[in-house]
Amino acid sequence: MDIPGDRRLAAAVVMDDRQRVLLVRRSEKERFLPRVWGVPCGKLEPGESAVDGALRELKEETGLLGEIVRKVGESSFLSDYRGHEIKNWQENFLVRPLTGEITLPEPDQDHAWLARAELTTVEIDEYNLDIVRQAFTEF
Repeated sequence: MDIPGDRRLAAAVVMDDRQRVLLVRRSEKERFLPRVWGVPCGKLEPGESAVDGALRELKEETGLLGEIVRKVGESSFLSDYRGHEIKNWQENFLVRPLTGEITLPEPDQDHAWLARAELTTVEIDEYNLDIVRQAFTEF
């Protein structure tokens, strides 16, 4: 059996000029955190930088093009792969959107632009909430 080692991920915290953050609700078909709200993120491809991965995941998950403003922090979590514990290392980036039309991959997904005070009005998990809070650290 091929058991993966540590995984590298990247997240894009997209913030508009009104300091609202883009959150996306995951599809109910997802095995991991179905219907939970969070930021666009995902695994890096072999040889891919975290910056490139964050922008690729943003495009794949929302259809948006973006520009990295700065790295805001790092996160980690444990997950299970076929009964084996995997350590996930994630780099988190503040991203400025360069385009405006959002296209979600699944019809049961949704998105919202939320101000800092509105973040807990949706079903966001503590992990994603912490990532978003990292982006507000210098505001």
